Amino acid sequence: MGKNILRVLFCLTVFAALVQAQNKVEDEWLTYFEKSNYLGTPRYKETMEYFKKLENNSPYVKIFKFGESPQGRDLNCVIISKDKCFTLDEVKKSGKPVIMICNGIHSGEIEGKDACMLLARDILITKEKADLIKNAILMIIPVFNVDGHERIGRYNRINQNGPEEMGWRTTAQNLNLNRDWMKADAPEMQAMLKLFSLWLPDFFIDTHTTDGADYQYTVDYGIEKYVDVYEETRNWINNKFIPFMENKVRADGFLVSPYAGFKDNDLRKGLVDWSMPPRFSHGYVAIQNRPALLVETHMIKPYKDRVFGTKSMLNAVLQFIGQNPDELVRLNKAADENAIEDYSINKKSFPIALKGTDEHERFIFKGLKSIEDSSEISGAKRITYTKEKYDLEIPFYNKVAVSDSVTAPYAYLIPREWKEIADRLKLHGISVEETKEDQTLKVERYKFKDVKFQQNSYEGRHQVNYSYNAYDEEVKIPAGTFVVKTAQRGIRVILHALEPKGPDSFLRWGFFNAIFEPKEYFEDYVMEKEALKMIRENPILKDEFEKKLKEDKEFRESANKRLSFFYERSPYYDRSLNVYPVMRVINKF
Repeated sequence: MGKNILRVLFCLTVFAALVQAQNKVEDEWLTYFEKSNYLGTPRYKETMEYFKKLENNSPYVKIFKFGESPQGRDLNCVIISKDKCFTLDEVKKSGKPVIMICNGIHSGEIEGKDACMLLARDILITKEKADLIKNAILMIIPVFNVDGHERIGRYNRINQNGPEEMGWRTTAQNLNLNRDWMKADAPEMQAMLKLFSLWLPDFFIDTHTTDGADYQYTVDYGIEKYVDVYEETRNWINNKFIPFMENKVRADGFLVSPYAGFKDNDLRKGLVDWSMPPRFSHGYVAIQNRPALLVETHMIKPYKDRVFGTKSMLNAVLQFIGQNPDELVRLNKAADENAIEDYSINKKSFPIALKGTDEHERFIFKGLKSIEDSSEISGAKRITYTKEKYDLEIPFYNKVAVSDSVTAPYAYLIPREWKEIADRLKLHGISVEETKEDQTLKVERYKFKDVKFQQNSYEGRHQVNYSYNAYDEEVKIPAGTFVVKTAQRGIRVILHALEPKGPDSFLRWGFFNAIFEPKEYFEDYVMEKEALKMIRENPILKDEFEKKLKEDKEFRESANKRLSFFYERSPYYDRSLNVYPVMRVINKF
């Protein structure tokens, strides 16, 4: 009997020691977020120290630097692999899908960083989620906008409920990185694009916090799933991925909905979904033939709920992909091949711009009742949200149609003086060649008219709008001209970057603004003599001038317009003004 009691006491002592040891481990691995009672988020130094501790305590994680911010901070990537595949060659040989999570592109919206710290601990330390990396390789960017992250303060986001202190939306150069995916002006984005195009992740996740109205949902999501996406991938997203992800997040206790806006700013008219242009992360990754998930937690919800809601989304993605990893890898390979076949070889029309339609389906919106009264401050209606819940059936406009399209040439030619354009394309993983000798080619060119610049600067640039005419021309192409052949997996990126119709084309973003600026001009007294000479020598021109005088009052009353009429038809006029330097070659050469 005494021996039995001693044995029980011994077992209890051992059990207590084990519990104490376990608690010690748990305490050791608590994040700043947890220690702050779920109210705070760590600075960048403390963030990387936590990930470094994971690296020091697990053989399945490595950290590497992929760039440097303008203020000199390292841009870091954390790679987690059960097979210890930490180099690009090892990852490619593994055949496993790569999932990349980008946090803090807007550093005030930082739930993803804290969620990834918890997720990495679950995988590497407690092993609770170790199976999530059984069939996939995980890449985590703890903070993308590191300089903005360190511009920390309590008052950086007036609309947001915590954390206690947070980073700033834009970079040290005041650039919004989530408007920079195509133009890539920010050094941080240039580093990101090199990383992205080199590793070419199979699935991309970008974590954010919303602005906007209040409602019941904790987490919203966006994902490109329209005609700009390869059909099989589109079906995979709509019929498999989204239902699985929504069900898993709801099962974790978080209400989830698509990321959408109110039609005409009026909820009663319905919700509107839209296709994102490639200046945004998930719009950009889509034209790289890869699915990308935008995670948007609701700004008013407690920070704790937003972090765990984000973690739930990340778990759902990893679990879904882990259940059938080969399917995603196959789809991405097929999407690359299909893009070349459809748009470069078969010359199908490429949908370069999309717009919403009147098609809709019914949606049960879970809202919070609001009260409207008059504001003595603004003089407008003041909205106050209550905690009273309601369900409202409304239309959800979630269909889009092609609003504009282009047909790809065999190749684009970029004059060597526009090397910056070739360099930006290379950042996107686009192969660029150079001609070895002079040659004469028939090309298609664009000449612009109705050119209008935006009055205000946007993301450091003055965007431009225009219309244009196309024409054919035989041109001498000198050696050293850059050649961008379209038969490559990045053809969607090429078309968006180089076709003027692209909503985020390099032309529209102002890379070519100098082509719209006349650099030579005439003196009136000189042009007067030249115009009289031109009329005497060309009766048809005289008739054209007199007809315009009769029909156009503004022209008739403007001395400058009348003289310009002749200057633009004289041999002195700059024939390259308003002409796009990038040329299209239709046939193979």
